Order: sequence, then structure tokens, then C-alpha cells
Amino acid sequence: MNQLERFRVAFSGDVTLADLFDRLAKANGDAPLVEEADTGLKLTFAEAADRVARMSGGIRAKISKGDPVVVNAPNGYEFFLICMAIMRAGGIAVPVNPQMRDEEIEYVKGDSGASLTVQSGDEVMGDAGEPAEASPDDVAGIFYTSGTTGKPKGAKLSHKALLGSGVMMAAYPAGLRRDECVSGMPVAHIAGFSLMLMLACGGIPVYMLPKFRPDNALDAIEERRATMFIGVPAMYRMMVEAGAEERDLRSVRLWASGADVMPEDLIRKFKKMGAIATLPLVGASVGEAAFVDGYGMVELGGGVAVRFSIPMMNVPFASNVVSPLPGYKLRVIDDETGEDVRLGQIGELVVKGPGVMKGYHGKDDATKETITEDGWLRTGDLARKGPLGLVQFAGRKKHVIKHGGYSVFAVEVERTLEENEAVAEAAVLGLPDTRKGEIPVAVVRLKDGAGDVSEKELVEWAREHMADYKSPRQIKIVDDMPRTGTEKVQKDELLKLFESDEKEEKE
Repeated sequence: MNQLERFRVAFSGDVTLADLFDRLAKANGDAPLVEEADTGLKLTFAEAADRVARMSGGIRAKISKGDPVVVNAPNGYEFFLICMAIMRAGGIAVPVNPQMRDEEIEYVKGDSGASLTVQSGDEVMGDAGEPAEASPDDVAGIFYTSGTTGKPKGAKLSHKALLGSGVMMAAYPAGLRRDECVSGMPVAHIAGFSLMLMLACGGIPVYMLPKFRPDNALDAIEERRATMFIGVPAMYRMMVEAGAEERDLRSVRLWASGADVMPEDLIRKFKKMGAIATLPLVGASVGEAAFVDGYGMVELGGGVAVRFSIPMMNVPFASNVVSPLPGYKLRVIDDETGEDVRLGQIGELVVKGPGVMKGYHGKDDATKETITEDGWLRTGDLARKGPLGLVQFAGRKKHVIKHGGYSVFAVEVERTLEENEAVAEAAVLGLPDTRKGEIPVAVVRLKDGAGDVSEKELVEWAREHMADYKSPRQIKIVDDMPRTGTEKVQKDELLKLFESDEKEEKE
């Protein structure tokens, strides 16, 4: 590996996604980059750069500079490389989740103005040329929000925004020790995309699971002696239910999560399953693994802050406090006045830094509502202000239930319900109520072998374990939760379960 070239990538300040893989190939050469579980694909950095260059040649023949191009390929590393090829060709990558319905994909095509859709790399192969000229501030991608509260909005993200702090991973001393990361993240989502960028910049090879299955993920970690795993909270939960605690996962030094809030009980469990180091010769494991829970969103180009839980420490400071990544600032403001709240108070989290989007594509009004005149992005997330620029995540503003003058934080009630030995997963919602404004209700998925647990018993248990105003008035048991492509629970869909009950009662 060429460490000097790696430092140039990390700190030169002029790197764009148009020339990133050319530079990474110079820095890492024939070092392994990726292996895929389902397809058997294996690529070195040099091979990946060559593939990106040839795809970009074919794409450049079909578009003009600045044209949006939809990527509608199966989840996998090829998806990521197609996006990189579009950017190398001077286009704007518009990733769509393979799980989207046809009408949703057509909406994205129409809204973005894309005239070209790429479904596989082979269909756009051409002659490799030089990367297109690009500025770090040019738009490189349009990533669409999940659309859980209406039509998806396309966030325009620059090269600088997508690279974020991840480009500094190029200074990571890859090659000094054996590392491999197993990843189950969907690449079409901003969290998965930015993590692939971060691993590539860091020279860390990835073993990809295009179709996540908990048994396969555990097999891969155990058999390959992987040192890192990256997934979303639902994947960690599924691995526990699949018997993770009976597996030998001591090779893992770092567990990482993104795209949703990671429950602290899962953080503690997985830290204990890994180890910070393995002693040479004797092979004994020492300590426990670290856990990194990333915070970010589409409009911020990926991760902007982390909760870092260090080995052998499980106090709230270590596992529940968000600190900004280099280049980012966090504030907690009063929703009405826009002024900073006092220490210990809860308000809306706002973020400033290189990852802030340029705006929503074709939606100026929505952009003005989201980005302040002085460049702070309103996240719609609630946080408690801490010292030294640290904040404690409290939940989504739309997931705060206003019950008779009280504010009920859904995430807090969910974590309490999940302490019940029969409950695998909980989602708490606010049901409109003429007298109280909203009442808390919940939907739960039970653990395998939970036995005959009734909804009434769960309601009574909740009343015994939390304040009355927080306690769900109704609890429904379901076999599974409706989810987005990144495994987030679709609470709007769950609310329909209670709305249908109300409709039947009126009839």
C-alpha cells in the first residue's frame, strides 16, 4: 500500500467522487476491496477502479454533464460502483431502493428529471477515459427520503457532502493488521452508501451480504473471523433471536450501527460477544468490543455524529451521548424561538457542516423550512443539550405524543416495553383523542417461545412499570412489523390498525 498517496486522499481537500477510485487504486493497488456472499464477486481496489472507469465511459456517451441518472440495480457492491461510475462520468447518481414498487420508482424518475436508468454495470460498459472535471461543491447525487410522511423528497448532495468525514479514513493504517468488515447495509440508503465510502477510503475490505439473513451473517462473522460488523438495529435484533449469544464472535473488535436508534441493551450484549484484542500464540480474547452508533440522515449526506460505547464501560455517558464528527457542529434549539435551550433541556437538534444538502430537488419551500438562512439544518429530531457540544438523542419530533399536557417520548416507552421478557420489539404511537389530544398506544412483536401472552396482560404490565401518562392504553400483538427498505418500522402503517378499530366501532 502507498501510505503517502493515502494521506493525500485524506487531507488534500480536492478529492471528489469523480476521481476517488482512481486515487484509491493508486493508494491500495491489488489489496482486496470486496467479496460478496451471494454472487461470489471478488474485487481488488485496482479491479474496482478499472470497472468504474469502463462503466463511466459507457455512461458518458449517453449523458451530458450534470444529468441525473437513476440506479435501479440489485443491492450489492455493483450498485455502489455504478453510482461511482455515474459521478466519474460527470452525472448525478439517483439511487432507488430495489424494494420500491414500480410506481415509486417512476415517481423518482419523473421528479429527478432522469432520462437514463442503469440496472447493471454490464449494460453501460465502454472505453475508460479520464474522470470528468468536478468541484467538491458540485451536486454528485440526489438521494430520496423514505417518504414515510408523504411523497419522497430528493436531497441534493455534493461531492463534499457525500465524502463527509469519511475521506479522512484514508489515513487509517490499513495493512498493519488484518481487518475485514461484514456488512448487511442496503447500499441504496444513504447510511449504507456512506459506510461503503468510508470502508473504501480506509482500505478495509468488506464481505457483503446483499440479502441479509441473520444465520448467514453470524456464519460469515464466525467462519471468516471478521473484525467488524455494520448493520441496522433490526439486524442486530434478528441475530440475537437467531442465537448470536451461542456463537463464537470474539474476533469482532468493533460493532457499528446506523439508520435508526440502537437500543442500549443490544449494545451491551454485542459488546460482550466481541473482544478488543486476541493475544498472539495463545489465542485468548481480551476484554470486550467497542460499539459505534452513527447518527445522520439523508439531508446530511450520511453520518454527522456518533455514540461511542468504549469497551468495559456501560455507563450512559459512554453509550447514550452523541458527539459530532470533525467539521460538524450541533445545537439544540427551542422550536418556537429558535434560540439555544439551556443545559439539560430538550429541543430540536440542528446541524451545520460539510454534509448539509444543497436543498430538496425542485422544492424550494421545503428547503427554506429545513435549512436556516445561516446554514443550519433542522433535523426534526429531539435532543437534550449536554456540555462541551455533546447532545443526548431523545427521539423524532413527530414521535412525541402530546397527552393531556405531558410530552411522552415514544422511544422511552418502547425501551421499557422491550424490558418485558416476552417482548422482542415494540413501536409506540400517538392515537388522536378529543379529550387528551393524543393517547399512547403500542404494537409489539413477541419473542419466539413467549407463550400465551395476552394484549391485556401487556397493558397491565406497562402500567406497573411506567408512569400512568406514559403507559399505552392499548397494545396490539403482531407477527411482524411493516418496514422500510432500511428495516425502520413504518409507524404510519401501524396506526391504521387502531384507526380501523375506531371505524368498526362507529359502524
